[in-house]
Amino acid sequence: MTMNKLLLSEFNEEMKKTRTTLERIPVDKKDFAPHPKSMPLGKLAPHVAQLPGFGLTILTTPELDFSKGSFKPLPFESSAQLLSAFDELADKVRAALQNTSEEAWEQNWKLSFQGKPIFDGSRFLAYRQMFLNLRLNEKAVPATYGPSADDTMGF
Repeated sequence: MTMNKLLLSEFNEEMKKTRTTLERIPVDKKDFAPHPKSMPLGKLAPHVAQLPGFGLTILTTPELDFSKGSFKPLPFESSAQLLSAFDELADKVRAALQNTSEEAWEQNWKLSFQGKPIFDGSRFLAYRQMFLNLRLNEKAVPATYGPSADDTMGF
């Protein structure tokens, strides 16, 4: 099985779970943060909605230097707006994933800031923070890698 097929299955599951989480974000709680040092939900949810764009960059460019980018954070206007942005980016990543050659998986990819390397292959899983926000706002937390207290998946 090719790397594309292996990753596409996992990607589709991740996008399904992330979309389910984004669907549950309470629009009236944009300023909510579980701690003063935590990102408020009104910034966190759009950040997660835009994360597939980072995957697109990884798949279609050899490197990214954050100091040279022109990233514009998505404002949080509505759940529909978050989902639309998320779906559009997920579709682009899915297409890029399907078209990435086997040879490309063996090439190095760099993430840096002002030329200093900062990426070592670790994954950004900011949507996990959203689970905490959902729980603290008494919203149902979806099952992701297994049942949650709100979604038992039939167990």
